[in-house]
Amino acid sequence: MEIGSFLPLAFASGNEYYRGTAGVARLNTGRAAIWHAFRVTGCAALWLPYYQCDTVRAFLERKGCTLRYYHIDERFEPVDLQPAPEDAVLLVNYYGVMSARRMQSLAARYAHPIIDNCQAFFAEPFANALHVYSARKFVGVPDGAYVVGPGAEQFCAAYPQGYSSDTAGFLLERIEYGCEGKAYAARTVNEERIDSEDAMRMSALTRTILDGTDYDAIRAKRRANFDFAVRRFRKINRLDATAYYGADCVPMVYPLVVEDDSLLDRLLANKHFQGHWWSYLLDELPQDSFEYYLSRYIIPVTIDQRYGETEIDFIRSLI
Repeated sequence: MEIGSFLPLAFASGNEYYRGTAGVARLNTGRAAIWHAFRVTGCAALWLPYYQCDTVRAFLERKGCTLRYYHIDERFEPVDLQPAPEDAVLLVNYYGVMSARRMQSLAARYAHPIIDNCQAFFAEPFANALHVYSARKFVGVPDGAYVVGPGAEQFCAAYPQGYSSDTAGFLLERIEYGCEGKAYAARTVNEERIDSEDAMRMSALTRTILDGTDYDAIRAKRRANFDFAVRRFRKINRLDATAYYGADCVPMVYPLVVEDDSLLDRLLANKHFQGHWWSYLLDELPQDSFEYYLSRYIIPVTIDQRYGETEIDFIRSLI
């Protein structure tokens, strides 16, 4: 027992969003959580959408998973997904704008659905599926992920304990230095740590921060910002961002599609630090595929709890 010495950072407690939920695994990363969910299903193969982060694919390949792939069309509908009875299917809640009703209707088609809610931290889990969540896309933590659903707690005791404090300094540096330069370099070190890690139990630092977070404020601010972005960008957006949007959605970003190859560079030059998602697909998929189109043109407009209408209007003025 340690008593005395210096004071640590102090956080509120008792707020963890998935605290007390039955069937929860607390892990280090979203990619590890997807692998863990697949492991819990006991299935022989996992179907992934082509439109997915390459770090997920790389992790699953490293773990020796049998992978199959499917395309999505302009309505985000699977078009060539034909799993065998012993196959699991990963269904993605893209941008966090897919309602529970939408995801439930997709999941009902398959025997072993895994819902990738890494972009939809607040999406409520439903029966007959495993749900994966990434904390750091919604909260300032160095890592952290959840799997929620039947049997999700299996295998966790065998995973090594994760530690994140050694590379978490970028969160403090951002406050004093901003996100460029020193803080960004420190964040890169944290990303390299995550990329090298196997599946691990959530670090005590991450869980402490998550336990002290005001989730009601995050939910309210993101929804308000998304609604404002819809009003400001609807006329120029080639994507219907509200096609599946519902009252239960808390988006990660506002997905804006503008057919302008120079737009991203203009935004970066003006310190809107977002990038095209998953540009590696431009080298792998046909130019007439929907995934290629999204990878080429989508701008994930920042709408998180740090910002408001002033910042969204500034982004609009640049566009």
